[in-house]
Amino acid sequence: MVRVLSGDARSALFAPLDDSWGRSEAVARRLGSAIALGLIADGEQLPPEQELAASLNVATVTLREALADLRSKGLVETRRGRSGGSFVRASSTALAGLSRDRLAEVGVSDLRELGDLHASVSGTAARLAAARASTTEIARLRELARRLADATDEPELRRLEGRFHIEMAAAAQSVRLTTLEIELQGELAELAWLRPRRSPAELATSRLAVAEAVARRRGERARRLVEELVAEDTRLLVDDHLSLARSGQPPTGGHDA
Repeated sequence: MVRVLSGDARSALFAPLDDSWGRSEAVARRLGSAIALGLIADGEQLPPEQELAASLNVATVTLREALADLRSKGLVETRRGRSGGSFVRASSTALAGLSRDRLAEVGVSDLRELGDLHASVSGTAARLAAARASTTEIARLRELARRLADATDEPELRRLEGRFHIEMAAAAQSVRLTTLEIELQGELAELAWLRPRRSPAELATSRLAVAEAVARRRGERARRLVEELVAEDTRLLVDDHLSLARSGQPPTGGHDA
């Protein structure tokens, strides 16, 4: 199975959860978000339970509860026997349904606050990446940007966008920033499957501009470009939320501004 994350980003994905997050819901969200984003490939086998629990700094029973939750959502399949284990099963239909429900219940103010936080994290990562990224990391960013132009469907576009931001944080050579970006992309993955799309060519061009700013060590330009991209994404999410409300699917939680 080909891994879709670089080594640094994948290390952050399986990094320990904070002590305050040592619950099965937090584990399920971390892994479920990674599945939604395609950070763990469809069909990929997860590490053995004891190994994965140790990596995430949770008890084995907590991990098993999280895996049971993911199985109930159709995102993980567990097989028994010598070649058994837990395998990823990414269902676009299930993820789209979860996204619709989640976007309907989150309020406008919550979406804007999420956008503000994402702009801060991703913008800082872009600025630092311009100072720290290796030639290999820059090549990875360019590759992801170019792959956006060849994406054939909406889920692939969304996943590539998420990976681009995560790899940007990894290129900043900060595990904390990368972990934060993964968590933020996880929240966005729960919301963004219904988002209207610009063309793949437009998406590729905008991300390639960021990669080139990093390659030229222009940190402030990289930061500004990323913050503009995040602001536009936030606007689209707010529009989607309001559209769902107008169509008779009012939010059940959150608070509107």
